[in-house]
Amino acid sequence: MCQVVYFCLMKKSSEKETAATKAQRLRHSTEGGYARGEETRQRIIEAAIRMFGECGYDGASTRDIAKAAGVNAPALQYYFDNKEGVYRACAEHIADSSWQHFRPVLEAAQKVLDAKADRETLIETYGTIQDAVADHLLASYDAQNRRLFIAHEQAGHGPSVLFDIMDRNVKVRMKQVLSELLSRITGLAVDDPMTIVHIMMLHGQLMVFHAAPKSTMTTIGWDGINAERLAFLKKTVRANARVLMDSWAEEQKSKRR
Repeated sequence: MCQVVYFCLMKKSSEKETAATKAQRLRHSTEGGYARGEETRQRIIEAAIRMFGECGYDGASTRDIAKAAGVNAPALQYYFDNKEGVYRACAEHIADSSWQHFRPVLEAAQKVLDAKADRETLIETYGTIQDAVADHLLASYDAQNRRLFIAHEQAGHGPSVLFDIMDRNVKVRMKQVLSELLSRITGLAVDDPMTIVHIMMLHGQLMVFHAAPKSTMTTIGWDGINAERLAFLKKTVRANARVLMDSWAEEQKSKRR
């Protein structure tokens, strides 16, 4: 499951909303009716992600979500119609925020690929993307709430919408860029299934800290992940990735001899 979560963490650019999505998002004007418009809507979404993560789709009522957000139940209905509308808005928020986080490093990586950079630069670029993954999974203020929300969706609890939304940008674009980077680094073909397996293995180093934080922290003897520990994990992941990449590259060279 951890690896699937990663690729969730391009049919269209997220800058171009579909007409249906935009209509749903702007169904009610945020000016008037309820104070602070978009701020209120965002507060409801953040509270709902937490509640859906803690209780699951069936266990989180609209009344509980409204209470957690500090609004009354009619306010929630005003912005989202019903619980499924709230859930979809949560999924859209998770996908959009993920894309905004990864977009800069993926665009920078594409420029490196277009420039036909040398192997060392390609490895460094791959490491930069891994750093961004670490920040998103372990340092984001809402990382735990997103993790639980995604886990419920992965288990089939509630509407299955998040992964479809992720396919618009994050999942597909990440796969494209990482596959091309690793192909050039190791000599494997971009479309070789082993390339994808290797990508999953490389990023699995971080997923254990995201998917099983309590047991992982207990095993290491940490009480959490601060800036220093995060930097240590990033450095370790990069070092391990380099060893593996070199090994895979050597294996491909041996096959060609």
